[in-house]
Amino acid sequence: MHEGLIEDLRLLLKITKGKTMNRIVAVLVIMIFGLLTVAGPVRSEGAKEIRVALQAGPHYGPIFVVKQKGWMEEELKKNGVAVKWASFAAGPPMNEALAAGEEDLGFMGDTPAIIARAAGQDTRIIALTSSAPKALALLVAKNSTILSPKDLKGKKVAVVKGSYAHHLLVLVLQNNGLTVDDVQVVNLSHADIATALVKGEIDAGALWEPLITKLEDEGSAKVLVDGTGIKQGVLVIVARNEFASKNSELVATFLKSYQRGLEFIQANPKEAAGLVAKEVNLTPEQLLKVMAKFDYSPAIRLDAIKELKKSEEFMRDAGIIKTPVDIDAFVDLRYLQSAGIQ
Repeated sequence: MHEGLIEDLRLLLKITKGKTMNRIVAVLVIMIFGLLTVAGPVRSEGAKEIRVALQAGPHYGPIFVVKQKGWMEEELKKNGVAVKWASFAAGPPMNEALAAGEEDLGFMGDTPAIIARAAGQDTRIIALTSSAPKALALLVAKNSTILSPKDLKGKKVAVVKGSYAHHLLVLVLQNNGLTVDDVQVVNLSHADIATALVKGEIDAGALWEPLITKLEDEGSAKVLVDGTGIKQGVLVIVARNEFASKNSELVATFLKSYQRGLEFIQANPKEAAGLVAKEVNLTPEQLLKVMAKFDYSPAIRLDAIKELKKSEEFMRDAGIIKTPVDIDAFVDLRYLQSAGIQ
């Protein structure tokens, strides 16, 4: 469109030859439209609100520091952008909200993120929230006679089906010459696993923080084996692709704020635990101990991508997802790069 208009203006230039003022005006107009042609279409204003979906867990410590400090609101207010926080009990309902376009960013485990992607949801993993092998584990009652994973054979073990702790159980069994067919797998909610373990209704349970620390502090359960050397326990930040691609600078600013929260935790662990305790059902003292288990770096490195691929393979093998997920395409590093996070 600009090319045709410029030709018309060039014709005007010939017509106005010798008429100095008209010629100057024509040249200026040609220059302006020429610049528009090179620069391309003017960018849209972008979103005026960023909607962030959270879960109340220590896995997401930096974002709770950011939320309590008001750093996101402070930073985005400069550009007239508001922040809307929402809390969800788990990944699946969060995925529903993302699919409906009601949320823009979500904090969740790797498994619900992959499940949503396999179902056709147009999301991208834009960063990690944390990784913590010691923050997921198989627990048994404090006085249990189960002393090693091999003792789980024939026992009743509860999991949240499809969770990263479910994957941990499968890996632990494999490492000890067993399969899921060698145990009685019971599908329960996270809270119900803890209750059933204390009541003696199950022999072991696959759990994650903060319930691990709660049960240990109560003296009602103990860790049989955690994810150390077995599973990193990667959790992720996902974004609706439509939102992120249209608001890349906004997403980069968000990730910079998350990095700021991480740096605050590293420099001020006690104060950070007090801030996160306002969002998570643990005392600051418990949180100080729990948060020490987590690597909160949002950077996505090769080992994390490998873990995501193992999780995807596990879910396909377990029949949890039917459609393969291309993890390399699912992970989008552009936003971290734009934020200067490596």
